[in-house]
Amino acid sequence: MIEITIGLGFQQGIRCETLKQSIESLLKPLDPVAVCCLASHLQKSTDPVLRELAHIQGWPLRCYPSSALAQVPVAHPSTRVHLTLGTPSVAEAAALLAAAELSARGEGTPSLLVSKQVYRDAEGKAITLAIAQIGPRAM
Repeated sequence: MIEITIGLGFQQGIRCETLKQSIESLLKPLDPVAVCCLASHLQKSTDPVLRELAHIQGWPLRCYPSSALAQVPVAHPSTRVHLTLGTPSVAEAAALLAAAELSARGEGTPSLLVSKQVYRDAEGKAITLAIAQIGPRAM
């Protein structure tokens, strides 16, 4: 079974059920996978919707400051996100950073399994998701 991390960013006002459905849609073609954690920007660490999702799913939540996310090379940087948060990526960078932390030191490099995907709710609010594959696990 492939072990993964899910990186995500989303606009205020997104409902937990909408986040859950977006993630399920992204994971469906990859089944079976083991989700090891959700990862996002530090600003989302206290967001009740993200915390509820992590709790419901039983997934740990890892959140990173812009300075850490900005150091991660990504395939699809966003000028808008960079201007807003000071990092060109949240979803891809957070997924990769979390996967790197969970991988065994020096054994394999985490890689994006699914690059940045954008979903919108009925009101047009965006959810951005990316999935990174974890290399061998740290002991």
